[in-house]
Amino acid sequence: MRIDAGQHMRMDQRMKLAPRMIQSMEILQLPIQALEERIEQELSANPTLELREPGSDGDDEIEGKAPEEPVVTKTEGERELVVKDTDPNHKDDFERLDNMAEEYGDSWEANAYDTGDSYRRAASNDDHDPKMEAMNNTAARPASLSDQLLDQWHLVETTPLLRAAGEYLIGFIDEDGYIRTDPQTMLTQAPQEFTRELLDQALKLVQETLEPVGLGARDLQECLLMQIDARIRQAAGPDLTTERLLVAEHLRDIEANRLPKIAQRTNLPIETIKAAIANLRQFHPHPGRLLAEDMPRTIMPDAIVEYDDITDRYVARLTVDRTPSLTISARYARMSRDPGVDRKTRDFVNNNLRSARWLIDAIMQRQNTLLRVINVVLEAQREFFDHGPQHLKPLPMTLVADQLGIHVATV
Repeated sequence: MRIDAGQHMRMDQRMKLAPRMIQSMEILQLPIQALEERIEQELSANPTLELREPGSDGDDEIEGKAPEEPVVTKTEGERELVVKDTDPNHKDDFERLDNMAEEYGDSWEANAYDTGDSYRRAASNDDHDPKMEAMNNTAARPASLSDQLLDQWHLVETTPLLRAAGEYLIGFIDEDGYIRTDPQTMLTQAPQEFTRELLDQALKLVQETLEPVGLGARDLQECLLMQIDARIRQAAGPDLTTERLLVAEHLRDIEANRLPKIAQRTNLPIETIKAAIANLRQFHPHPGRLLAEDMPRTIMPDAIVEYDDITDRYVARLTVDRTPSLTISARYARMSRDPGVDRKTRDFVNNNLRSARWLIDAIMQRQNTLLRVINVVLEAQREFFDHGPQHLKPLPMTLVADQLGIHVATV
């Protein structure tokens, strides 16, 4: 074996991203919730970063001075309704109230309690309230599976002791609708007056009364058999004899797809077995999921698009109120320029100040880029916003990137 030493030259081109560019790309692609978490992490790790206080740019509040009460201008009719303290019986005021009701008739009563159009007109003139909009769009908390089952169970006519036993068993039903806890364990944890026979009786009643059918089953086989038997008991129920046979005696073979073995043991044609298995798909193996409602996933928009009647355009605005406003700590900025601070401390402060400025610049660049991209989409997809999804047009990312002069990966 011969080993030689030699020199070789090679040219190649590599792109290395600066840390600042990497951070900008990471910030750009973060959704609003992830960005909030990232900002919280930076605030806890970087002492030179601070939250900008709302109203620090010039609030009109004066320390120690209470805000003045708003001046309310009353109409002549409203002035007449002021109750004068000089009359202990307020007789004259109620007479004036009766006179106004007689004079203005129905219009007076309607206006006195009107909170409809006049309120909407006033509300439409107010500034946009994102907090109120968020509250209005917040989905109500759905009822849990246990709550729904208890509501059904309370409608069942039975003895108080059996009702209590049923409530106890419902607490063991999981999100799939099964009771997977060992009967002996349930009996051990049950109140002293609950016997094994009582729990068995309560379980039978729970399985017979709760809907959808299959709730309270202890395994998949029992769950499917409960649903098949319920379907068979219907007046015009289909013939599910084969399906019941397969579930009762050959469920493991079905799960392992051992159809020839099933055919050999049942003397049924393969096609009949396949048809029966296909019919079994109409039954739900997890009946609890039919009731359990998942909490809707909350979507936090980065921007909101609204139509402007005056300009006849769709206008996008960023939800910057959700993004914490960051600023550089004035104290640490002075420390970085203070010659009296030791070199090690000054280097630490300068490194953190540089990181803080990068983060603030990256967030501002994210907002600017996001708004530019949205405006291009609004202009290209005007018909979609006017008339609906059927008017959505293909919009290649390369076209948006070329129009904005940015890389397609940014889009």
